[in-house]
Parts: sequence; C-alpha cells; structure tokens
Amino acid sequence: MLSRYIFFVFFLIFIVFMLALDLGVFHKKDHVIRVKEAAMWTGIWVLLAMLFAVLLWFHAEWIHGISNLDELKEYAQSHGMGNVINDASDYAAALNYYRHEVTSQYLAGYFLEEALSMDNIFVMIMIFVSFGIERKYYHRVLFWGVLGAIVMRFVFIFTLGALVGRFSWVLAIFGAILIYSGFKMFFDKGDERIDTANHPVVRFASRHFRVSRTGDGHNFFTKIDGKNYITPLFLVLLIIEFSDVIFAVDSIPAVFSVTTDTYIVFFSNIFAIMGLRSLFFLMSDVADRFWLLKYGLGVLLCFIGVKMIVHEFLHVEVSTAVSLLTILGILIGSVVLSILIPKRKNVA
Repeated sequence: MLSRYIFFVFFLIFIVFMLALDLGVFHKKDHVIRVKEAAMWTGIWVLLAMLFAVLLWFHAEWIHGISNLDELKEYAQSHGMGNVINDASDYAAALNYYRHEVTSQYLAGYFLEEALSMDNIFVMIMIFVSFGIERKYYHRVLFWGVLGAIVMRFVFIFTLGALVGRFSWVLAIFGAILIYSGFKMFFDKGDERIDTANHPVVRFASRHFRVSRTGDGHNFFTKIDGKNYITPLFLVLLIIEFSDVIFAVDSIPAVFSVTTDTYIVFFSNIFAIMGLRSLFFLMSDVADRFWLLKYGLGVLLCFIGVKMIVHEFLHVEVSTAVSLLTILGILIGSVVLSILIPKRKNVA
C-alpha cells in the first residue's frame, strides 16, 4: 500500500520538474509561440501520455500498491472488475486483465479530457482576443493557469471520488448536467467577444481590489503612486481559472463515467491539462476550421451523460473499450467532417 503513495509523490515531482523546465529553461523570455514550437511540445506531451499508458500496461499494480491476489480482488470488487477477477484461474491471469483494463480506462479518460479541452481552447481564445492581450504573453498566463488548474483539479477529483464512493447516485446527477451541457452546445451561437466590463470576475475584482487600466509588460501586479494594483493580465488569468472551474464541472464527472478510480482520473486529467497549452497555440490559428467539433463534443457529452444515468438506474454496463472507441470516433469524425464540409460564410 505504501508503494501507491510513493508512486503518486514521484508523479507529482515529475510534473513539477516539467513545469520548472518549461518556464525556467524553454520559456524564460516572452515570445510568440509559433506553430512549429507548439507542434513539438504537443508531440512531447502526447508521447509522455502514451508512455505512461505503456507503463500501466506492464505495471499498473504500482499505482495501487497491489502485490497479491487478495489485494487485487479487493481493488476489483470496488472498481467494477469483481466478476472477471474473481473468476480468474490464477494471480498472473487476473493481473494481466487488470493491467489491460486500467490502461484502457486511462486512455479513455485521457482522450475524453483532450476532446472536451477543445471547447476550453475556444473559450481561452475569446478571452485573450476580447482583452487585447499581446500574443507573446499568452504562454505566461497559460502556464500559471495550468498550475492553478492542477491544484483545483486535485481537490475536485479526490473530493468527488470520495463522494461517489459513498453515494454512487451522484454520478447520475452529473449525467443529467452533462446532457444539458451537450444540448446547450447545439444552440450556442459561439460569440467571438466577451463583455470585458461586465464579466463577473472583472466586477468582483474591481470591487475588492485596485485594478490598473493599463498593462505593465508581463507583470501580474504593478505599483501606481506607491500602491499595488492588479494588471489586466492578472484579470485574464483569473477569468481563465474561473472558466476552467466551470469546464471541470463537465469534464471531470465525464471521466468518472469511464472509471471510478480517482488515481486514473487524476493521471489522465493532468496529462491532458499539461498538453493543453501547446495544443492551444497549435489550434489558435485554425480553430475556426474545425467548426463541427463543438457539435461533436455536444454529442459526446450526451453519450457520457446517458451512459452515467443508465448505469445507475438500469445497471447497463458499457465496456471501457466501447467508451474509448466512441470517444475517438466522435472526435476524429468531427475533425474530418469539418475539413470535408467547410463552414459557410455569412453573407451580409
């Protein structure tokens, strides 16, 4: 059992190291992230995520500190693998099934989070454009945004995991929320601008803090007449954090529909979030081309929501493999159809 916590601590150390390497070595100076650089970092994070999947395929037991058949059966009983594991002829066969199932759950969670992150990218683009932030400061804002998102998601995931462990019907409530969010995407007009003056975060900050009307380079805080002020760049950071909290209400419960293992949910979420910055820069100039992706995500949210509800009330089980193929199918299909069917331009 101790090895589970050791593995988790080493994972967190790895994430902190990568963040330090990112900001302290590769992005010490503010600069505009070009497509080539964004593609390279996107590839690196996808590769790391897939290498983690390979690790799970061969040694998933390291995550849960499992070392014998009794411990494996105890885990399986609380995570929906009981029937298969209990019927296994020996520890090696049961362990092999467990490794492959955990890997599939991780991949399904990772690709689901990546798919839903696309909607978050569109929102972030609107935030930056609406506030007129210079492109060379995007990375700095997103870096600290991701750091805040990791902390908030850690709290959200393990709190929700504990809640689901005691009250499984909670997922059915989130399932209804996901269906609502899915249908909402079909009717969302996708306005290109945000009302910067009346945004709730801006109004809250303006009431409780001194807010500078002008920026100060890449600084989040500045001094005016000897007094500390928040810069517009910090306001944008707060709004991005705020939007990520709203986004997490959909995405994290969605991953719980694939697995109730909080560690797998956390690992898949973190790899997807860490790659979100580079994916943002990769997608920012071509986001409009994938106009059907929003509708695909709506379908995906509805699928996940229905899956959660029927599992709770009708006890219908959708396998991890089917969930994974559905997620990939909707994501790839939306992108391909967007390319094949260009969006019509509005004629004045």
